[in-house]
Amino acid sequence: MKLDRIIRVSIALVILLAFIIAIAALLFVTESALNVWDRLVAGPRILRYGYVGVLAMLVIAALWLIWRLVIRRKITPLERAAPTQLTRGDIELRLREAEASGIDVSAAQAELAELAARQASGAIHLCFFGEISTGKSSLIKALVPEADVRIGVVGGSTSDIRHYRWRNDAGIEILLTDVPGIGGTDDGFDELALQEARRAHVVLFVCEGDLTRAESQSVEYLLALDKPLVLVMNKADRFDLEEQAILMHRLLERLENLGGELTRDRVVAVSAGGEIDAIERSSEGAETTVRRRRAADIGVLVVAINRLLDSGPTTIDQKRDRAVFRLTADKLKAAEAEYRSQRAEQIIRNATRKAVIGSLAAVSPGTDILIQGYVGTTMTQALCKLYGAAPRDLDIEEFLSLSQSRVGRALPLTLAVAGNGLKAFPGIGTVAGGLVHAVAYGLIFDALGRSLVLTLKQHGELIPETAAKKFEEGISGHIEAGVRRVARMALEEGSTAN
Repeated sequence: MKLDRIIRVSIALVILLAFIIAIAALLFVTESALNVWDRLVAGPRILRYGYVGVLAMLVIAALWLIWRLVIRRKITPLERAAPTQLTRGDIELRLREAEASGIDVSAAQAELAELAARQASGAIHLCFFGEISTGKSSLIKALVPEADVRIGVVGGSTSDIRHYRWRNDAGIEILLTDVPGIGGTDDGFDELALQEARRAHVVLFVCEGDLTRAESQSVEYLLALDKPLVLVMNKADRFDLEEQAILMHRLLERLENLGGELTRDRVVAVSAGGEIDAIERSSEGAETTVRRRRAADIGVLVVAINRLLDSGPTTIDQKRDRAVFRLTADKLKAAEAEYRSQRAEQIIRNATRKAVIGSLAAVSPGTDILIQGYVGTTMTQALCKLYGAAPRDLDIEEFLSLSQSRVGRALPLTLAVAGNGLKAFPGIGTVAGGLVHAVAYGLIFDALGRSLVLTLKQHGELIPETAAKKFEEGISGHIEAGVRRVARMALEEGSTAN
């Protein structure tokens, strides 16, 4: 207890001493400031104003340096966080900014042009969506008997997007869209179907009974689009009324579990009709197979569609437009990612070339690539700006310092890979040491840039420790993947220098 009292008294004395020093310093500064001010007041105005101006500039410069070194800044990235409810104005502004940055926005602009054309036509677009062989095309044929709908015995007869005109009893023009069935053999079919579902006013998901896992995932995706959805159980004539009731109840439970809130009239059981193989037996007992036409039973589907349209075209127009705006934003995001990837490749190649040139020009090249601090700093700043992050100067310095500490362990491997890479080129013969070091410099810079890009993609900012660790973990793979490219670069620069 006695020792504890001594410690507390010591701390109190230190605090008292610090307080006295602070008061003395404040009094000294105050006295000096007042003396200087009195002299300035007594002197000419130009001296007073000039002194105050210089003092203000010094304060501003100090604050700017502190802000630049300490504060983690954010710049406006190419890829902004999209608002919850996008508008045409939001999208068009982003498209203009992206286009001005050199991004190819043609795919995104095409979506807005298609939306404008559909708005001008005034037609309602209904998209039939579902797995192959569920009878989407047959349902369209039942709704529009005169339509030239291709229906095949083998599942997946629809291989592209097709539109068919239909007018309901109220005279509303409706475009029925048949899309490739999900689960086909062509990888592009699913994406075509998903995009067309986003462009439509209403999506009719066609199934044959209880939902499979793949169908459940598709329905969950469609529900997230926030647009009218009708779940259509086709080929209902295969079940009796009791079995139909059980299946419909199960479908409603599935939708509820997926987060959907569809009313009972949005889940319908229909039969598209079509043809079936039947066996006929003659009076003599001979059996023959004949194809018979089954009558379509789609009345409840027509009623469900009409009720949706009676609820007000303005609402479904707004939901369709918002879905298309999100689709446009997604295509713009993909274009931005492609632009960043290409631009990052250019930045890394440029920095790698500078590292190679610097090594070839050095009289006695060192073993540490990050001696060329200017090149490393410039590359890091350019890549961070490209991905919408502006780190503190201290972060860049820490990242390069941490990476430098990891280079030594990888240098022997890098030199070996560089030497083997140069020997792979015909006519090189014995590889000179300076050229090997130049390739090693370039390989490490190449690995450094690619590791930084991976960090920026994942985190959206420069985290020095994370980026340096990723550099250390991926350096072996990076140098082996880039050795021929960097070796060719070094040979070109070496021949130019000679």
